[in-house]
Amino acid sequence: MTKQAEKAGTAPVSYEDLEQVITERYDTLSGQLQRIAHFVIDHPNELALETITTLAQRAEVQPSSIVRFAQALGFDGFSTMQQVFRTRLIESSPSYRERIKTLRTQRGADVTGLSAILSDFAEQGIASLEVLRSETSSEALTQAVDLLSRAEEIYLVAQRRSFPVVFYLSYALARLERRCHLVDGVGGLLREQIGLATPDDAIVAVSFRSYAPDVIASVAEMRAKGVPVVAITDSPLSPLAGLAEVCFEVKDNDSRAFRSLVAPMCLAQSLVVGLGHHLDARASGRGKRKRRGCPRPI
Repeated sequence: MTKQAEKAGTAPVSYEDLEQVITERYDTLSGQLQRIAHFVIDHPNELALETITTLAQRAEVQPSSIVRFAQALGFDGFSTMQQVFRTRLIESSPSYRERIKTLRTQRGADVTGLSAILSDFAEQGIASLEVLRSETSSEALTQAVDLLSRAEEIYLVAQRRSFPVVFYLSYALARLERRCHLVDGVGGLLREQIGLATPDDAIVAVSFRSYAPDVIASVAEMRAKGVPVVAITDSPLSPLAGLAEVCFEVKDNDSRAFRSLVAPMCLAQSLVVGLGHHLDARASGRGKRKRRGCPRPI
């Protein structure tokens, strides 16, 4: 083992351990190694299958930088790190994204024009939903619902393309008769709006790369004051992840100009419906669901 590896400690054995080590050491890495960290987290299948030269080209770094990254995590070199990704790929069934990619290749140019655009977005949405279903733990859902059920007021914060998710949550939570605040930042008052939250409340923050600076900064300030946070983001390396008591990582194809909101919206709906069941069960004391001031579907 190299001196760099010895300094870093024992190399992770599983992909889950590797992801945790990357998350824990991310802030100590150089800017270039942080770029590689994002790349390996976002493209685990490519890490398992491609050569170091191809990966370096994709990540826009030198192959030697990928070797240094592996050594910083405790590996002897790139090949030993790659084995972790290969084991993950072998143990997991083909993802919906890979199956859709295969179907698209087989289909070729059969679908063109506007129909192709619709088909492409629909396929990506299906793929993101399958990833969401397979990678979202019931424990995280339960923890988030319990946290939101105990909050006196819920603050909902997001900007730019993430904003529709919290706008829906504002509507749906109001239908559940939950006190909530949509932190929209109108008039440049985002921090003043969210600054009213207390540790008895909760924040739901949504942000995807490139992360909205005002959202990150305001959530960090409130977390320092003890306000619990539920985050919906896209990576364990997201600045929101380290601030959240419960973090949902909703992955998507970052090479597209338009991020799909299919999976985040599905997650938001699941949290609302789960919260409704939880509140009804608590109110009835019997665990049986009954309507709670919502005569029509949310």
